[in-house]
Amino acid sequence: MEQRSFDRLGRRVGVVGLGAWQLGADWGQVDETDAQAVLAAAVDSGVTFLDTADVYGDGRSEQLIGRFLRERPGHGLTVATKMGRRVAQTPEAYTLDNFRAWTDRSRANLGTDTLDLVQLHCPPTAVFTDDRVFDALDTLVSEQRIAGYGVSVETCDQALTAIARPGVASVQIILNAVRLKPLERVLPAAASAGVGIIARVPLASGLLSGRYDEHTTFAPDDHRTFNRHGESFDVGETFSGVDYDLGLKVVRRLAPLVGPERTMAQFALRWIIDQPGLTVVIPGARNPEQARSNASAAAPPPSTAEEHDTVRAVYDELVRPRVHDRW
Repeated sequence: MEQRSFDRLGRRVGVVGLGAWQLGADWGQVDETDAQAVLAAAVDSGVTFLDTADVYGDGRSEQLIGRFLRERPGHGLTVATKMGRRVAQTPEAYTLDNFRAWTDRSRANLGTDTLDLVQLHCPPTAVFTDDRVFDALDTLVSEQRIAGYGVSVETCDQALTAIARPGVASVQIILNAVRLKPLERVLPAAASAGVGIIARVPLASGLLSGRYDEHTTFAPDDHRTFNRHGESFDVGETFSGVDYDLGLKVVRRLAPLVGPERTMAQFALRWIIDQPGLTVVIPGARNPEQARSNASAAAPPPSTAEEHDTVRAVYDELVRPRVHDRW
């Protein structure tokens, strides 16, 4: 698999990673055996970057990854986690004492002395301009609790503010065929600054997999059921903020581009991989077959000019008026 660099972190990772939200919670139940099988399938397919968070299953996702890592000594993987969403979302919560406590918990869950990458998990906007927050993160690096830090953001403005910080190694942002705004300023700014870009929600919560239709239902404990209108967290995290029926229309417009040799999901992931400035894309998977299929999206050939033009045209016509200015 093609390797790309987190310049400020001093690490290279496979361009397709694995998002481990599904292994923790909010996507229906995934038992431990299945979770370990997903991790094994991804890593055996060339994935070297795993993304999790302390809030995914209240630590369950981290713990599952920790068990996997213990069975693979010398694994050479980069594990990114996130912190901050287990408490009330107020800027006052983002303190050095809390950071120490939160990273201690994640270090225990993952079974490591030093966390590879810790990301602030979509914090309040005021956090991005608070020098004390980033001084505290620098302290964690000096204490060797973490090797580096980044941010996960909801908006492009938050991303641009973070990229200007000299210690920020990565920005995680929603980027997919129904969320194109980061291409305008965020990815170019990150590339210029040497900041890695982690593309999350790459399949728009599965919409861009092409596997769903008007008759699809999701489990009650799946966020695609309980957060369609932002009832529990930012609505942009569910179907990328796009109305479900509109998303189906987008998929049907893009489907003729896919061809017989790949799936809709592979087409959607390859389109992201080919965006200049992208470091790693982190699709989730609920079973080994999905993990292997996602990893294979990194294989050539690259997206064509026609595919890029069509994605842009469909976005401009159907999606831009509804989501572009929101995030």
